[in-house]
Amino acid sequence: MKTLKWVGIGIGGIVAIAHIGVLGHLLRVSEKYSEKIQYPVINLPTGDYSSYRIKSDQEGYEIEYRANDPKVMTSEKSLNLDKTKKGLFGGGNEIRKEYRRDEYTMDGTRNIGGEIDGEGKSAREIECIVADAGSRSQGAMAGTSIASGIGVPAVVGIPYVGWLAAGWISLLGGRIGEDVGSMVGSVFNDC
Repeated sequence: MKTLKWVGIGIGGIVAIAHIGVLGHLLRVSEKYSEKIQYPVINLPTGDYSSYRIKSDQEGYEIEYRANDPKVMTSEKSLNLDKTKKGLFGGGNEIRKEYRRDEYTMDGTRNIGGEIDGEGKSAREIECIVADAGSRSQGAMAGTSIASGIGVPAVVGIPYVGWLAAGWISLLGGRIGEDVGSMVGSVFNDC
């Protein structure tokens, strides 16, 4: 029994000395690295329109990352025109100053104003739809008038089908005028 007691004391002593050695090693390592603050390595994806900001101190760190920054870009254009008009009805000076500032997103979509209320259309979208309808109507009338004045007299004399061909020409002129009116209206109304 005495040998068992000495074996237990010997094993306990070895374990105690090992624990003291491990603690001493850990304390020495922490003292060595306490002077150097180690920050984590963070690989942020970067691109043409990304930005990030990192704040760090001894208590931790904070990262603010934006994948699409700036979200809205701007373009500014100005025109100063000062010229003398010459023409059929006399002269005069034309002084024109224009300034245009556009906002657009990264994919090139221009911001034309207005907010979307729920699932409805914005005020600007409604304005563009109304302007497009008016432009189409005016273009259809002009196209029909031009086709009727030029094309109908040329085909009305065809036997048996002249009256039918005259109607087709009027309809075709109206459709072409409607498309042209829509294109011209979208340019002038900035839609």
